[in-house]
Amino acid sequence: MSGIARVVIMGVSGSGKTAVGSAVAARLGWRFVDADDLHPPANIARMSAGTPLTDQDRAPWLAAVAQQLASGRRTVAACSALKRVYRAAIAEAVPGVFFVHLAAPAATLAARMRTREGHFMPALLLDSQLSAFEPLDPGEPGIAVDAGRDLDSVVHEVVERLADGRGDR
Repeated sequence: MSGIARVVIMGVSGSGKTAVGSAVAARLGWRFVDADDLHPPANIARMSAGTPLTDQDRAPWLAAVAQQLASGRRTVAACSALKRVYRAAIAEAVPGVFFVHLAAPAATLAARMRTREGHFMPALLLDSQLSAFEPLDPGEPGIAVDAGRDLDSVVHEVVERLADGRGDR
């Protein structure tokens, strides 16, 4: 394994962050944190009602994500990290963090969101997430992975690329 010890599996809703993140963590024997579990109740209520979060809504949540990543344990966190400024805040608090962007076509994301059960994020917020999303900048530590494939293929690619330290996109 390369020197990477803290990974954020990022992307818009429906990209597979939780499924991929938990599977990657299990394969590596690392701790998994789902950032959805760190949202305060007010944020969940806003999203459940179809209201996008503001940067102000996200600030304490992002701080909680960074705190979990900075725990000193090898950790994989599933977190949307939609904007560069959000990722910069995490990276500032957690030196050496590595981002894995799960990219998939909008139609795939929408189909996944419509068929999942028990999640607070309604499919009607997908457009706002896609509008807010800023892809990884070449200066950011991370990779993009095609998440439109089956789970095993995506997890295998992520684990392999983390293992050999390939930061190429």
